[in-house]
Amino acid sequence: MAKQQNAATQAAEEESSKMTVWQKILAFLQKKDIVFSAKRYGIEALGAMAQGLFASLLIGTIISTLGQQLGIEILETIGGYAKAVTGPAMAVAIGYALKCPPLVLFSLIAVGGAANELGGAGGPLAVFVIAIIAAELGKLVSKETKIDIIVTPSVTIAVGVLLSIWCAPWIGAAASSVGNAIMWTTELQPFLMGILVSVIVGICLTLPISSAAICAALSLTGLAGGAAVAGCCAQMIGFAVMSFYENKWGGLMAQGIGTSMLQMGNIVRNPRIWIPTILTSAITGPLATCIFQMQMNGAPVAAGMGTCGFVGQIGVYTGWVNDVTAGLKTGISPMDWIGMILICFVLPAVLTQIFSLLLRKIGWIKPGDLKLDL
Repeated sequence: MAKQQNAATQAAEEESSKMTVWQKILAFLQKKDIVFSAKRYGIEALGAMAQGLFASLLIGTIISTLGQQLGIEILETIGGYAKAVTGPAMAVAIGYALKCPPLVLFSLIAVGGAANELGGAGGPLAVFVIAIIAAELGKLVSKETKIDIIVTPSVTIAVGVLLSIWCAPWIGAAASSVGNAIMWTTELQPFLMGILVSVIVGICLTLPISSAAICAALSLTGLAGGAAVAGCCAQMIGFAVMSFYENKWGGLMAQGIGTSMLQMGNIVRNPRIWIPTILTSAITGPLATCIFQMQMNGAPVAAGMGTCGFVGQIGVYTGWVNDVTAGLKTGISPMDWIGMILICFVLPAVLTQIFSLLLRKIGWIKPGDLKLDL
């Protein structure tokens, strides 16, 4: 038995000696589950970061606003604590998506806090970039020494905090500059930018990437944030209504207050089913910016949530409250409510149904094209 084990070990060593340096590096990365891919970082990590934002900043903002409106101080306190851990929550969520070992995962708490604080308004993007680098380097050294409990957290935290000190302000400033440019351009050209922001953010919502994380990283608020909400609602309510023939009430709820991403498989099979919701977002976006001047001045992450759990609408309402408190609005008017209801619910339902019926009539959308396995 011992001879067989020795022979197997010797064979493995001989095989290893035949490997090139590059092959050894690839084998080591595979062993550490480090995968350099758009899917791992652009979909899985970015999506997880949005969940971290939701579980801290967004839910904290909702609870704080509720406490403020009802005069319940304890709710404001709870919300404040939730918002205070935004950076750590995002970093840990990213680490979870990257399948980090426990010591790396827990060490990302400090990294996220540093990156978010030093990144300023563009903190979410700083956390995203720095947490990925710190997590992957932490995974490289994890369980490679006999003093792993010291080495792994030391490397993860040191790398993450140093990068935060050196890079987070620059990353945050860059993200803020892009976001400010979008918001400034939307103020100058509300019609054109209303279309572009609404269509692009709405498409991102339906694609397997996180529109919420993108809006948060760019700190997208104001008229641009309102256009983003419009685009997301056009996708979610639009797909929910125009697929009612196939999916009934279950599909209406799953897409209307869940996610239009459920239709991604059907879109791949027949891209034409995406036309009605995209056309609708191109209409509701400029209506939101030009006619109703709907602004989203709550937590930026809400701009990319649409009707998912009605988070987009709660974000708009929170923005109204913030503006009233800051003296930027005299109060919440009936026109505010009418605009939000039309842009977020009524127009997406009506317009996508009209467009989809036309496409069904010419045969571009056929029965079963929007069917979900619910």
